[in-house]
Amino acid sequence: MNKVLKGITIALVIFIFWIINKANKGAPNVFIEFSNSIYYGDKIGHFFIYGILTLLANLVFKNRSVFSSQNVPLGSVLVSVFVLVEELSQIYFPKRNLDIIDLIADALGILCFTLIGNFLFNKGYVKYKKAESR
Repeated sequence: MNKVLKGITIALVIFIFWIINKANKGAPNVFIEFSNSIYYGDKIGHFFIYGILTLLANLVFKNRSVFSSQNVPLGSVLVSVFVLVEELSQIYFPKRNLDIIDLIADALGILCFTLIGNFLFNKGYVKYKKAESR
């Protein structure tokens, strides 16, 4: 099962990098065009794509905590750092613009899906044990 989760997670990361590359170049993209055709579609997309990536990363890392006193999952931290770097890097691309609302949508997705993952682990819906932090 973990191999399947890793595969899905890697596929989503590749998809995200592809979307980012297209957006950085200002190239046409069916997914970006579709999200722009929906009211707040871009923000909804940010919420779900980074939220789902967070959930998958936390499942792959078995909800391992990086700050044991705060129980912050490693996957959530990694996705948060990636999102922050990616959003801030947009100031260097003429076809992009830094949007604080995108960053808020990303953060809300990460937070919501972290809570969903914690619920799944705490209620035992995920079949493997939570990894201990070192």
